[in-house]
Amino acid sequence: MANRIVLNETSYFGAGARENIALEAQKRGFKKALLVTDKSLMQFGVAAKVIEVLDKAGLAYEILDDVKANPTIENVQNGVAKFKAAGADYLIAVGGGSVMDTAKAIGIIINNPEFADVRSLEGVADTKKKCVDIIAAPTTAGTAAEVTINYVITDVEKKRKFVCVDPHDIPVVAVIDSELMSSMPKGLTAATGMDALTHAIEGYITAGAWEMSDMFELKAIEIIAKSLRSAVKGEKEGREGMALGQYIAGMGFSNVGLGIVHSMAHPLGAVYDTPHGVANAIILPTVMEYNADATGDKYRDIAKAMGVTGTEAMTTEEARAAAVAAVRKLSADVGIPATLTEVGVKEEDIEFLADSAMADACTPGNPKVPTKEDIVALYKSMM
Repeated sequence: MANRIVLNETSYFGAGARENIALEAQKRGFKKALLVTDKSLMQFGVAAKVIEVLDKAGLAYEILDDVKANPTIENVQNGVAKFKAAGADYLIAVGGGSVMDTAKAIGIIINNPEFADVRSLEGVADTKKKCVDIIAAPTTAGTAAEVTINYVITDVEKKRKFVCVDPHDIPVVAVIDSELMSSMPKGLTAATGMDALTHAIEGYITAGAWEMSDMFELKAIEIIAKSLRSAVKGEKEGREGMALGQYIAGMGFSNVGLGIVHSMAHPLGAVYDTPHGVANAIILPTVMEYNADATGDKYRDIAKAMGVTGTEAMTTEEARAAAVAAVRKLSADVGIPATLTEVGVKEEDIEFLADSAMADACTPGNPKVPTKEDIVALYKSMM
């Protein structure tokens, strides 16, 4: 079996990296952008930092700023219509995972109109053409959507999220500029940071993991564990560390898959509009305990990367417990709720949530094959 790695053509890292958006657009001969963002990023001047670059270079663009936190089918349809009406030939995504996911879906449908029914993109869609070129500039340090081949859309009518996996959707250019993340409030920094940690840990233990993805994920865990507390305090060094760490995590998990932390988190976003990073953070340590006996000695590596000392002298069971404890402590330190009840999950919804999790595209990647009864029990244990 051959292992595949798909990454951006070009990526830029560092404070001020957004200046390269104009250079890349000019070099590639782009004529007019649809800039995809959201209203809060417009309101607080974050998108303006990119718009200023475009204006200074005299580049044409129109703005789509109605993307929701858990982007919907309607968001995508509106974006497709706006792209066509604008006469655009490329996309600039300025925002978190929701904005970048919306841009990916727009770009795929524009170049693959047979998938105009957004629901038809669920899973591994057989698209034939690469999406419209996307320049992705993340404003949160968590999803790594700028380097992944995945995107997630919410079906409001059916109260579910669906995952789309398509190598044709990866942005052609990623611009990881920590200055675009500097205005993130404490809660969002914590949530997106724990999302990044979940990506790294699930990517390290997923069934599809191999040597190259392991290299990415272990380094990502190390950087995130060292940087997140500082980033939540608003410190520059922590922000820069998280910008890099979340990207490295994405390099790995995008190519090897995730697991049931994400499968169980996705329905919470669809049903309760729970922020994805918060849902992941609450679920992660409990699912780590569930998966532990199917991970060999990998939790020892996770514990060490999390900064736990003395891991070499621990038994396998001790190392597993230490890894879980380190994750719980980091989550608590950055202010993540401890239970699902705190984010509005209702006992009577658990059967529906479990059905949704079992059907999720991330479930096959879990290192242990779960039953619906397992998922129900895990949800209940976190209430």
